[in-house]
Amino acid sequence: MSKKILITGGAGFIGSHVVRLFVTKYPEYTIINLDALTYAGNLENLKDVEGAPNYLFEKINLLDAEALKNVFDKHDITDVIHLAAESHVDRSIVSPLDFVYTNVIGTVNLLHAAKTKWAADYSKHLFYHISTDEVYGALGETGFFTETTPYHPNSPYSASKASSDHFVRAYAETYHLQTVVSNCSNNYGPYHFPEKLIPLFINNIINKKPLPVYGDGLYTRDWLFVKDHAVAIDVIFHNGKAAETYNIGGFNEWRNIDLVKLLCKLMDEKLGREKGESEQLITYVKDRPGHDRRYAIDATKLNRELGWKPSVTFEEGLSETIDWYLANTEWLQHVTSGQYQHYYNKMYTNR
Repeated sequence: MSKKILITGGAGFIGSHVVRLFVTKYPEYTIINLDALTYAGNLENLKDVEGAPNYLFEKINLLDAEALKNVFDKHDITDVIHLAAESHVDRSIVSPLDFVYTNVIGTVNLLHAAKTKWAADYSKHLFYHISTDEVYGALGETGFFTETTPYHPNSPYSASKASSDHFVRAYAETYHLQTVVSNCSNNYGPYHFPEKLIPLFINNIINKKPLPVYGDGLYTRDWLFVKDHAVAIDVIFHNGKAAETYNIGGFNEWRNIDLVKLLCKLMDEKLGREKGESEQLITYVKDRPGHDRRYAIDATKLNRELGWKPSVTFEEGLSETIDWYLANTEWLQHVTSGQYQHYYNKMYTNR
């Protein structure tokens, strides 16, 4: 069947990898990339596929319900992969309403447009919603998040994503929309906007700027290579069961300070600097409010039922990521100018 898939947030970090994978792997599909092109959306992320005959772009904000309806009608959308979201915890603390508007209201607008378009037969269509492990709250020193872990969001960001997850499930239960949800751990890799830890620190190490580590640096996260995440989304989209939830994780826990030291080591080697030089840039800064101590995903269900597992070790993925940023300094310079620089100064200067 020739599908016409609407991928929201396709100019962003994870979304661009998903768009690229689907455009190149499924030439019989038409991929419509819908993105508002806010600060983290960048069409430069998709230069290599923008001329593909099965790729289209629509610049639309999820808050514009009428425009969403028109896109569904114009392109006869058959399926949705919904990635568009405000995603940075620090920003959610400063501007929580932005996250409510985009992540909650925007998702409901998208659900309503899909419901209206597909009303004749919901069984032929899929609404796939991508979410985060942060909706589960925080873990102690042991244990893992599973698909049945109760929701306990602790930041405005995670609360907005939890709400959007609930709306997706409500549309499935109330209207019988065919839906699937996946909750992923921290992503890293090429094209990552440099407000998140790994690209931020790569950029700062290149420029010999301080590396701001929150609190004691012992916060622990599970890290997932973005290309592996895109493959998992592909697998779930095609083989996942409707109304199910799948956790996507890297089986790869790291304390922040250990990750930063590994990053410093690899960067020193690649930049030809003295051993330990970049570690001198580590600067501990005031902790952020509501900082969850540990996340860890149990992705056993996805592996057992659909056969997915990570393809690279963290060291391999991190090395590839660093190489990409070092080879794409023009991209990095472009996205670290203007609005982002103002935000960076606001968040990390004089803390």
